[in-house]
Amino acid sequence: MIQRVLVGVDFSESSRVALERAAGWAAQLGVPLTAIHVLQPPAPMLPEAQIALPDPAWLKAMEEHAREHLEAMVQAIPGAAVCVKWGSPAEELVSEATPEALLVVAQVGHSGLERLLFGSTASRVVKHAPCDVLVVRGETKPRK
Repeated sequence: MIQRVLVGVDFSESSRVALERAAGWAAQLGVPLTAIHVLQPPAPMLPEAQIALPDPAWLKAMEEHAREHLEAMVQAIPGAAVCVKWGSPAEELVSEATPEALLVVAQVGHSGLERLLFGSTASRVVKHAPCDVLVVRGETKPRK
């Protein structure tokens, strides 16, 4: 039995569609919705063999900006919660999921080469999630 709906939001148009679908499922099931955005930490730079770590104030500002943007997106969804995390999107979404959740993610279009090199967050979530996963295709153009 699904007890909550989690949705990954990366602020793309596809993830907006996923959020709408997730909100519909949460309302239909009468369960809470949590929208999750995952920030990926910047890699340390190595100028002249010295490690330069990002300014903590800058990282905090990025997190606050993401939280404000996410809160604005879910404002019209009654009872929706938001969560902003740092890490790998697929890993963090899977870590938030429990067997009683429905995890909703958007399929973002990548070229075949990008998928080969980097994989897809949606495919990694599907492979590792402890719960059912709904992959939302978003707006697709009809084939001719």
